[in-house]
Amino acid sequence: MKETQATITEWIETTFGSAGSNARVVARANEEMAEILRAVTIDDNHPQIVEEIADVFIVLYRVATRLGVDIHEEIDRKMAVNRTRKWTLDGSGCGYHVKEKP
Repeated sequence: MKETQATITEWIETTFGSAGSNARVVARANEEMAEILRAVTIDDNHPQIVEEIADVFIVLYRVATRLGVDIHEEIDRKMAVNRTRKWTLDGSGCGYHVKEKP
């Protein structure tokens, strides 16, 4: 079965029940991010990393659905914005967008 935001969210709601708040769901996503961080600090290629990444996406699908948005459309929209921004690189393969002055 090819999962979608809708099928995943339906499974979550059926399995765990209604979430009390978006804050609680986002906190749960943060817990999953911490699990990724723990795995990657043990070993940069720890086999659990990919599983934890999937868990983060699963939880974020729930938040997006609660907000009434299609996360894939939002990613496309946000990437269009990101592609127009100027970036400051931090030397680690990451960076931050340059804030426009008002």
